[in-house]
Amino acid sequence: MNPVGWLLKKFFGSKNARMIKALKPVIARINELEVEFRSLSHEALRAKVAKWKEELKPLEWSAQQEYLDRILPEAFAAVKNAAWRLTEAKAQFNVCDQPMTWAMVHFDVQLIGGYCLHKGKIAEMATGEGKTLVATLPLFLNGLTGRGAHLVTTNDYLARRDAEWMGQIYKYLGLRSEEHTSEL
Repeated sequence: MNPVGWLLKKFFGSKNARMIKALKPVIARINELEVEFRSLSHEALRAKVAKWKEELKPLEWSAQQEYLDRILPEAFAAVKNAAWRLTEAKAQFNVCDQPMTWAMVHFDVQLIGGYCLHKGKIAEMATGEGKTLVATLPLFLNGLTGRGAHLVTTNDYLARRDAEWMGQIYKYLGLRSEEHTSEL
């Protein structure tokens, strides 16, 4: 790196570090809202989701995108809250014919990853950092439009696993997930 570039990076941080710093208020707002949502009943939380879906229906695509950007903190908080509620309830279900108990709530780094995915950016995460949970955020948000949101994965097993596993969040919030596989 040239000396000027090195100095700029040293004083202003990398592009990634600046983006993460800029997102801190959004992440803080998501976390504040999630705590507020704990006082809502399950029905009230689902009513909030139904209201968003209804308000999105008549909008053209570009207006829907603006609306989604505006409600992103609330929608992400709803997803995080659903994960929290499933964890608190020790929700049990089957994933690929194996019994499972829900035990995950989004961390800040996963909220950042979800934001990046919603904005069409690449979010690189190592094995075990929660990519599957990260995807619930933009999938839920974009699924509110009724146009569908798709997650592409490498094999049929992962498609089934994630539809059944992460589908618990969507179902809790009044949406649905489906597994679709296709041969190339």
